[in-house]
Amino acid sequence: MIARRSVGAVSVRVDVNIDCTDVDAQARFWAAALGYERFGAAGPYRSLVPPAGTTGPKLVLQAVPEARPPHKNRLHLVVVVGDSFREEAERLEGLGARALGPVVEEHGTAWIVMADPEGNEFCVCRA
Repeated sequence: MIARRSVGAVSVRVDVNIDCTDVDAQARFWAAALGYERFGAAGPYRSLVPPAGTTGPKLVLQAVPEARPPHKNRLHLVVVVGDSFREEAERLEGLGARALGPVVEEHGTAWIVMADPEGNEFCVCRA
């Protein structure tokens, strides 16, 4: 089971995304390292979840073409809030975050890449 909590009327699940140049090798590594199970794959993404009966964040490994530049996060949180993701992004902007671009739609979901008040990237995502 993946932990959920509520913020006001919004149900929130937090996933962790990791950018990788070899997504399949990273998926094998993190599955073995954490005892996680493969959950699915779509395009450049592989997902891993905790074993049945345990809790923990879903890991999403994302293939990227470039090696990690010194100024780029390779690991970021994904705040999954469902269809209200645009409203949640606006709420977070009111707390000091900022959107870094338009809504991205891919593989049946959508998200907004944002930065926290210190510039750390994270995403607000529709499930």
